[in-house]
Amino acid sequence: MNTGPIGIFDSGIGGTSIWKEIALALPQEDTLYLADSKNAPYGEKSKEDILQLSIKNTEWLLQRDCKLIVVACNTATTNAIDHLRKTFGVPFIGIEPAIKPAALGSRTKKVGVLATKGTLASSLFHSTAQLYASGIEVMVQEGKGLVELLETGQLHSQEMEVLLKTYIDPMVASGMDYLVLGCTHYPYLVPKLQQLLPTTVTIMDSGSAVAKQTKKVLTAHRLLNPSAEAPQHEFYTNTQVAILSSFLADVNPPVVVRYLDF
Repeated sequence: MNTGPIGIFDSGIGGTSIWKEIALALPQEDTLYLADSKNAPYGEKSKEDILQLSIKNTEWLLQRDCKLIVVACNTATTNAIDHLRKTFGVPFIGIEPAIKPAALGSRTKKVGVLATKGTLASSLFHSTAQLYASGIEVMVQEGKGLVELLETGQLHSQEMEVLLKTYIDPMVASGMDYLVLGCTHYPYLVPKLQQLLPTTVTIMDSGSAVAKQTKKVLTAHRLLNPSAEAPQHEFYTNTQVAILSSFLADVNPPVVVRYLDF
């Protein structure tokens, strides 16, 4: 048993969609969330830059006694998690696009994937698609500009709606019946996507699966928190506190976001 916090990092606000699932599945666990928004989006960076940022984030979390780290970023997972697992002595949980359940559920045999450039270019993404999507047409679309709009508080902007329509309309026209969200920022787009997509399209993200895997790994390593005290949740961002706070406004009890010069 271990009372240390679960560490979570992302290139910004997106990983809070993962944090919410983890907090729901593991209500006794403390968490420490690091939003590296200053360097968002990771998907536009080189593999080496993504690796170095992931190492820096991991070292910061480990200095604060995190017992397990969730890489709540698809791009960081696909480009850095193998190195992190080999280098650091704690368990890591990664994020992968939910291609497998989408492929299994698809009736039209056409699945769309909306993800960042860094995720779509990674070897892990391609191997996952080849492994689970045999006989399925996987249509990939880079969500260029979406993370930047979310990170600057423009979720409900006209520009966001125009971009989403530009990205999803061709995949709808081609007959997709599943849309896989390959970035942890994108679950915040689900309400808008539901307005734009026909009801025949199912939207898939990885949040619930990641929470279940986190619980499984904590249990297997005997790292569950035995404390009966209320959990402590700490959030840090290296850009605007107000933007990260706005994506946590529905959390009860309320949480505090702090600025970190990082």
